[in-house]
Amino acid sequence: MRHPRILVFSGSSRSGSFNTQLAALVAKHLALGDADVTRISLADYPMPIYDGDLEQEKGVPEHAHKLKRLMQEHQGVFIACPEYNTAITPLLKNTLDWLSRLNDPGEPPAAAFKNRVFAIGAASTGALGGIRGLIGMRTILEVGLGALVLPEMVSVPGAGDAFDAKGDLKNERSAGALEAMVKRLLAETRGRG
Repeated sequence: MRHPRILVFSGSSRSGSFNTQLAALVAKHLALGDADVTRISLADYPMPIYDGDLEQEKGVPEHAHKLKRLMQEHQGVFIACPEYNTAITPLLKNTLDWLSRLNDPGEPPAAAFKNRVFAIGAASTGALGGIRGLIGMRTILEVGLGALVLPEMVSVPGAGDAFDAKGDLKNERSAGALEAMVKRLLAETRGRG
């Protein structure tokens, strides 16, 4: 049986981020499911705020090229999406915007988002668990970038007290959603080249 390659990252680079904890937990579950997991931090791929004039003058930043190549080496991507004011973080949106600008000759628009499966999740201190940001993220990925996003996603409310000492989720509903998402992501990525 194939070991799918899955990239995992958080839309936050903040120390102590609940979404980075969620990304780590998803990476652990994917690895237990025999995936070859690559976990990164967007802090290692700094990019200026997207600006069309800057792109015209200097081109797309090298870190965007590196991240695009890394994404294209994986059959799946999990993104933990923090919610800021009912939307995704500026860091995550800026990263997606730069990646959308990279198309080598013969590639479709937003090539980094094609031919792989995306899964999303969020952890939030609020009662809704970041669901509003996830709706926005789904719209950006599916409608804006043409990505295939799994319907299963994980939403972790009350994130300040959601993880136990081992980093697992205490809430059975959230833990079940995570398991269902991981299972589907593994199934969908095993059949991809």
